[in-house]
Amino acid sequence: MIRLPGPDGGVREYSPRTEPLVLTTAGALTSRTVFSAAHVVADPYADTSPDSPAAVDWDATLAFRRHLWSQGLGVAEAMDTAQRGMGLDWSGAAELIRRSAAEARSVGGLIACGVGTDQLTGPAGLAEVRKAYEEQLALVEETGSQAILMASRALAAAASGPEDYLDLYGHLLRQASEPVILHWLGPMFDPALEGYWGSADLDAATETFLDVIKAHPDKVDGIKVSLLDARREVELRRRLPEGVRCYTGDDFHYPELIAGDEQGFSHALLGIFDPLAPLAADAVRTLDTGDVEGFRATLDPTVDLSRHLFQTPTRFYKTGVVLLAWLAGHQDHFTMVGGLQSARSLPHLARAYELADGLGLFPDPALAEARMRSLLTVYGVPQ
Repeated sequence: MIRLPGPDGGVREYSPRTEPLVLTTAGALTSRTVFSAAHVVADPYADTSPDSPAAVDWDATLAFRRHLWSQGLGVAEAMDTAQRGMGLDWSGAAELIRRSAAEARSVGGLIACGVGTDQLTGPAGLAEVRKAYEEQLALVEETGSQAILMASRALAAAASGPEDYLDLYGHLLRQASEPVILHWLGPMFDPALEGYWGSADLDAATETFLDVIKAHPDKVDGIKVSLLDARREVELRRRLPEGVRCYTGDDFHYPELIAGDEQGFSHALLGIFDPLAPLAADAVRTLDTGDVEGFRATLDPTVDLSRHLFQTPTRFYKTGVVLLAWLAGHQDHFTMVGGLQSARSLPHLARAYELADGLGLFPDPALAEARMRSLLTVYGVPQ
């Protein structure tokens, strides 16, 4: 038994699994395109502070991406899961993109990389925002990666209305050499993105978003929607031009959105598929056979863990993601760039361990238990 702290201030006993979940399917994914937004592994030996540039353990970071590719998933690089704008600055993100793109080429892995404006560190006008986007787009395209045009805090601050979004995104799409993925990240993930697309009214914002896509359908591979609103995503994907895909970024409703309905389905670009990679890939391979019930039976039980990791304040979900990577043996420590390992409470982390262990996510349950015990001991929970 392991003693876990609860939100009520008490301690409860939990009996960990002794065997991992055994997955039976193998091979490439065929019915859905699935990206995992991957985390970065910090260098625990670096003498840094929360305000310092990120110190990254490149070997462990790239090894985790090879793990994702080995499961049949694509890697969505330098996204918010990688602490983009929350400890990882543009210099670090650029190096991450270069290294991951080279690694993807060496193993034949699918990769798409985030393009933003985070080199801007103060107030900026629309011309400066456009130049920043252009710089990052050029770098991503130079590496041979697909570009993901991320939502920009600087654009949200500088834009005066929908016409500014239409103009700037239109310019970028005309300039892009290959079709991109447009990313709509809601304010629950980043409060600075409130009112994106020119309105706090989501219906009005949706119309502007669709206007951007309809004006350049040949330059939009797909859209990633991270609003945690399944109804809105379904309505939006039904209105997309033919050939434009919807990649769900909804970490609360992903099984139903990926499964789809008689009018279509969503592909996936999800942060939760970082810890869920083997199980998520297994579920999609089941879906590839046409077995929707089997897909849901595998993936539905993971939603409790995802909802827990992404609970308010949602932007700190990365802490639980990195905890699970450490417990699963993908890295040797529970340290994050910017010191964000402290962003969630001990009861939150304990519940994340319990839910992940119950799903059989840990390849070595005994290792996960030992590491969790060591963390609890450091925090003063006797074992």
